[in-house]
Amino acid sequence: QRCFVCGESGATITCRETGCERSFHLPCAIEGRCVTQFYFQYRSFCWEHRPQQAVKAPAEDTSTCLICQDPVEDTVSYGTMVCPVCKHAWFHRGCIQVGAVPLPLGHGRCSAASLMLLLFLLQGQAVHDGISVFRCPLCRDRDAFVSEMLTMGIRIPFR
Repeated sequence: QRCFVCGESGATITCRETGCERSFHLPCAIEGRCVTQFYFQYRSFCWEHRPQQAVKAPAEDTSTCLICQDPVEDTVSYGTMVCPVCKHAWFHRGCIQVGAVPLPLGHGRCSAASLMLLLFLLQGQAVHDGISVFRCPLCRDRDAFVSEMLTMGIRIPFR
C-alpha cells in the first residue's frame, strides 16, 4: 500500500472507516493529522474520518496551553484540545502527549524552547502519569478526561 501522506510504499495502517482506502505509516500519522487509538482494538483513522471533540466551547482570545503557556488556537482542532468536563483547560496535543513523535513546528503547537522545558519538567503528562493518575490539569477530572483523550488518540500507558 502507498502512504497517502508521504507517497512511499509499505504503509500498513488503513483507515478504519468502511470504504476508506487511505493507508499510512505510523510515523506519518501525525503529519497527516491521523488518529490512532492506543486501546482495545487499536483503531486508526485518516484525517477525514478521525474522531473530533464534541466540545463547542470557543477559547478566549487570551487562551493559552495549561502546560506550556503558549497560545492555543481559538477552537478545538487536531493540534488544540480542551477538557470535555470543565471546558476551560486548553492544551496542545503535543503537550498532553509529550514523548510521542512531535508535531511539525508551527501548526499551533509549542515553541521548541518551551517544549524542551516541558520535556525536562513533565516528561510527558500522559506517558509519565499512566492511566491510573492521568487527569485534566485544571479540574482534575479523571474518568471523562481519560476516555476522551484515549478516543482522540492520546497514548496513555496502562500501568
